Amino acid sequence: MKRKQFLSSIVSAGFIPATIQNAGTGEFQQVLVVPPALNRGDTIGITSPAGFITPDDLQPAIRQLEAWGFKVRLGNTIGKRDFSFGGSDEERSRDFQLLLDDAAVKAILCARGGYGTVRIIDKINFSRLAGKPKWIIGFSDITVLHCHINANFRVATVHSKMCNSFPGDPAGADRLQTETIASIKDAITGVKMKYTAPLNERNRTGVSEATLIGGNLKTIENLSGTKSEIKTAGKILFLEDAGEYLYSVDRMFWNLKRTGKLAQLKGLIIGGFRIKPDEPGEEFGRTLYEIVEEAVKEYDYPVCFDFPVGHQKNNYAIKCGTLHRLSVTKNKVELAEV
Repeated sequence: MKRKQFLSSIVSAGFIPATIQNAGTGEFQQVLVVPPALNRGDTIGITSPAGFITPDDLQPAIRQLEAWGFKVRLGNTIGKRDFSFGGSDEERSRDFQLLLDDAAVKAILCARGGYGTVRIIDKINFSRLAGKPKWIIGFSDITVLHCHINANFRVATVHSKMCNSFPGDPAGADRLQTETIASIKDAITGVKMKYTAPLNERNRTGVSEATLIGGNLKTIENLSGTKSEIKTAGKILFLEDAGEYLYSVDRMFWNLKRTGKLAQLKGLIIGGFRIKPDEPGEEFGRTLYEIVEEAVKEYDYPVCFDFPVGHQKNNYAIKCGTLHRLSVTKNKVELAEV
């Protein structure tokens, strides 16, 4: 039996080993669990583990999810507010736990990002997730969940737009809005994802195949030294961020370098970075491209820039924790789920 068939069979049977030996190299690799694809009639729960959101703000997302044929269950945090948070820490953690433990809920869509998930991550019991996996969906502050789940429970998740990004009038939405929102449906219904990025002369060519992980750079940096810290060796890492100065981005890349997160990558994907302009007289003197190039100059894996993920309109759904093939050539950049 081929390795991929074997992995598929043992996961389907409910046996989820922590590691498995690669017959070709003798190395031990993590086995990642992919939640079942959703079908029409399945229930998606919506909760606010970070910032607050009003029921009215959710209506475009609810209408779209129902148009796709899904049922929607609103968590108890929807409409709750504790200053910038979607309810108190206890309310947010309890709401997430209820949806996580409910077997009828097949996926959890986070309502929005902001800040707050790190405050509740250690209050949530994920022990049932590996045995009964479900899709956890979101980005930005939700990177805490992607990293924590990947590092500790080896269950795939979806990095994508959230409820506050669904257009109020789908008929009037532009192509990018339509495609990026539709990519969420594709990701959770079992479609093998494939993406292209614009060519950039600063790209570093190469081809690699590995597990894809990543998310918000600032959040990944903040998780260093905690039990939510991601393990990057042998993986393709994607990064995005918003609202940071160039010197801060540089500092974060030095954190990645000094903690060993850049040394053994199979590939690096740089998504959208909304950079704050330098204060007059305090110019940093390096571009984002130069910061990244300096950080990875001693390594030889492929690197691509301007990938369609991040705090921007072209933020496509990406499956964290599944096998992808990254191909960066002089003529094309493609990331394809294997």
